[in-house]
Amino acid sequence: MAKRSKVPARRSPAVPKAPKVGAGELQTLFDFLRYATSRFNAAKLVFAHGTTDPVAEAAFLICETLHLHPDQFENFATARVTNAEGKQILDLIERRIATRKPAAYLVNKVYMRGLPFYVDERTIVPRSFIGELLDSHFGGDEDGTSLLGDPEEVERVLDLCTGSGCLAILAARHFPNAAVDAVDISKDALEVAARNVADHGLDHRLTLHRGDLFKPLGGNRYDLIISNPPYVDAEGMAALPRECRAEPKIAFDGGADGLDIVRRLLDEARQHLTPQGGLLCEIGRGRDNLEAAYPNLPLLWLDTEDSEGEVFWIAAADL
Repeated sequence: MAKRSKVPARRSPAVPKAPKVGAGELQTLFDFLRYATSRFNAAKLVFAHGTTDPVAEAAFLICETLHLHPDQFENFATARVTNAEGKQILDLIERRIATRKPAAYLVNKVYMRGLPFYVDERTIVPRSFIGELLDSHFGGDEDGTSLLGDPEEVERVLDLCTGSGCLAILAARHFPNAAVDAVDISKDALEVAARNVADHGLDHRLTLHRGDLFKPLGGNRYDLIISNPPYVDAEGMAALPRECRAEPKIAFDGGADGLDIVRRLLDEARQHLTPQGGLLCEIGRGRDNLEAAYPNLPLLWLDTEDSEGEVFWIAAADL
């Protein structure tokens, strides 16, 4: 095993001291949004866990404190908060800065496609593009753009490396007649997934399996396999920000080039797909490495509103 060069220890950035906020200085949701955004900018936080910028993260934390859906922020933006609510918001802002934990861990919640999911440190904070792609590329086939045809005719779906189960749940909702299997190697992650499956009332057709990729599934075949596997390469692992280091390492580490799990998916998926099925897989910034490793594989790269070339599709017949 080749030795890796030792990465110098990185010093954590100094935490800006929280300014004293006088009673009545911050009154409306907008006031707290501006204040939180300024604090997050000064602290140089990293945003990659359900929100992508300090404004969105501030709005998320404010809404969670006030028991509002994020979509309701604008409706109440000019409403005043009580002194007790204001203290809770300020405490949460400072906890986010002091701990550098993802905001989702602080409130045990994340939203995907507008739906709430429970999350804690036992699993990675979900932030996949696959949910959007299910809506944009797997709809009705009237215009010929669906990669699988009619969603109501999809019978079996598999989510590998399911983590908190969010993608499996989104898939179960999108394909209303499908039986969904979801696999993860982590017992802790599956405990979180089980809670989410129950919260969304899908115990009757979403089954969780503990194991290494396809091993617990026997000879089962699926119309669709989706996966957001570990895909961070060695260089990326060494440079992970502090927020990401609060998450399970196993959910990130994809080996030297980031493709350890992806290679196995491509090599084994055909044995578990129906003839008209396919594999939808997210690999982050690994496109160049993947195309170099599989130059003759006809991968279809799918873009979303916030990504380009980070998710591929390949039909069973092309594997």
